[in-house]
Amino acid sequence: MIRFLIVATFVILFLILSIPVFLIEWIIGKFNPRARDISALRIVQGAFKIVAFLSGVKLTVIGEEHVPKDQAVLYIGNHRSFFDIVLTYARCPDLTGYIAKKEILHVPLLSRWMKFLYCLFLDRTDLKAGLKTILTAIDYVKSGISIMIFPEGTRNKNASETELLPFHEGSFKIATKTGCPIIPVCISHSSAVFEDHLPRIVPTHVTIEYGAPIYPKELSREEQKFIGKHVQELMTETLKKNALA
Repeated sequence: MIRFLIVATFVILFLILSIPVFLIEWIIGKFNPRARDISALRIVQGAFKIVAFLSGVKLTVIGEEHVPKDQAVLYIGNHRSFFDIVLTYARCPDLTGYIAKKEILHVPLLSRWMKFLYCLFLDRTDLKAGLKTILTAIDYVKSGISIMIFPEGTRNKNASETELLPFHEGSFKIATKTGCPIIPVCISHSSAVFEDHLPRIVPTHVTIEYGAPIYPKELSREEQKFIGKHVQELMTETLKKNALA
């Protein structure tokens, strides 16, 4: 419980003390938008790394060399914990917007940072709004901003982390419409940090494995038709391999 209080205190202090940073970032953006984007990215990545350290997370990363450094990509991750975002975002080499549920818009300061970082907010109950979010994500990728999405649509609470929820095929239009590579991001044991024993935070060994890039146009016609199912099957194999790591 003490670890949870330490992490919560840090997050609250960061959000409060970062208020003047918004003004500084706004000024930087007037003269150099790229510099503002990168500085905001590194600030939040630094904060996330501190959260991981305070939480006692021991992280093993596999296959990070698969992530292209010279183009935008679509990251596809499995989702069991709030720490999935903390741990993966801290490793993004360049601008990356996460697609999150719209309810986060109501969280003051946090939502402001997310907007700074090109995050998008998905209304899962409104198909028209959801399509608009995907179209915006497509525009982001075309402009060089990577996108991370959790295509299960919600946190997976199955007993086994290798039993993924069905992937929403619409999520993959971001790749099929832009031609960008899909990078599978397989996260193992993240729920053991927090969600498995709320409200305690427990030091945990988490493994993140980045899969080889998947280019939609190089897939068979059947795999292109059900690309979400294809990616899910590949990720399930990786998660099973890492289950005992």
